[in-house]
Amino acid sequence: MEKAKISVIQLFALMFIFEMGTALVVNYGAYAGKDAWLSILLAMCGGIVLFFIYYFLFRQYPNLLLTGYIREIFGKHFGWIFGLLYCLQFLYTSGRNVRELGDLLVSSTLSETPLVAINLTLVLVMCYVIHLGVEVIGRTAEVFIFILLLLGAAGNFFVLVSGDVDFYQIRPFLEHGWKPILTTAFPNLLIFPFGETIAFMMLLPYLNRPQLARRVWLAAVISSGLILSWMFILNTSVLGIDVMERSVFPTLTAVGKVNLFDFIERLDAIVVFTLLITVFFKASIYLYAVVIGITDLFKLSNYRQIIFPIGTIVIFLSLAMASNFSEQGEEGLLFQYVSIALNIIIPLLMLVVSIIRNRFKRKMN
Repeated sequence: MEKAKISVIQLFALMFIFEMGTALVVNYGAYAGKDAWLSILLAMCGGIVLFFIYYFLFRQYPNLLLTGYIREIFGKHFGWIFGLLYCLQFLYTSGRNVRELGDLLVSSTLSETPLVAINLTLVLVMCYVIHLGVEVIGRTAEVFIFILLLLGAAGNFFVLVSGDVDFYQIRPFLEHGWKPILTTAFPNLLIFPFGETIAFMMLLPYLNRPQLARRVWLAAVISSGLILSWMFILNTSVLGIDVMERSVFPTLTAVGKVNLFDFIERLDAIVVFTLLITVFFKASIYLYAVVIGITDLFKLSNYRQIIFPIGTIVIFLSLAMASNFSEQGEEGLLFQYVSIALNIIIPLLMLVVSIIRNRFKRKMN
């Protein structure tokens, strides 16, 4: 671990931006039809339950990274293997986020730019910020969260006053019953993005006031869940559920329809800048988690010496994981089972083992 600290506000900014990620722009939760907004709220409640599991483990080992206390719980050898699996998951997800941003930019604004140029530029900037340390990442997020909120407020305002919004398009409620809502919320939306916050188990030891971690984490999960639910309602009200289900980037399509007085139009840039901010920080957090996790597992003296080699792997993954966005989505469905195991099942096992071990120690004393 580097000798650094981040503040409570910085941690909230990082968590909030992380939760937004690509979920703001991609076709998020459309499997539940018009009631996907309710699926998102249910998944948010599940995310709160997951948070308490993660938080309990953090409170048991407040000075250790995830790769550290997983060895304390499962033993030196099994714990090392599980720790490496988490690092590989973080590595893959970082590359996946970079690829999604590249696909959006190529399809919307930079159609003549090679995908490799976009991904390479983004990852180089990520490596530079990570090289400066977690404090710099936190301070940068503290600034950019205000920019993100301003962009979001502007985009929502223009869409609402454009005259394209028809809230009757989200009716009727529970059109197909509870089954599609529940099957979409669990485990799909629970894993993405709420279960992905397990990456912050690699950052919580840097918090300067660990006693406030619970409030910060809960605030980030609840606020992001409410915003994602609202964005689905707004997009559906503008586009209708049929267009929503066919659209790859519904938020981009909804904002692109704004035309006020034949003067204010082509607001796609708001969505592009928003995604650029959220994906940059989300992919950077994953990349930082990989770097310090590998440093911890292999007992390296300095994490900075492996930043660029791992960044190179991220670039390669972002280009090689799929030939197009549709294929990447299908691959993501297969990766979902890995995420269920690493983000839900293994933390539950760690929780159970930790509780049993604590009770056994108390009886021995």
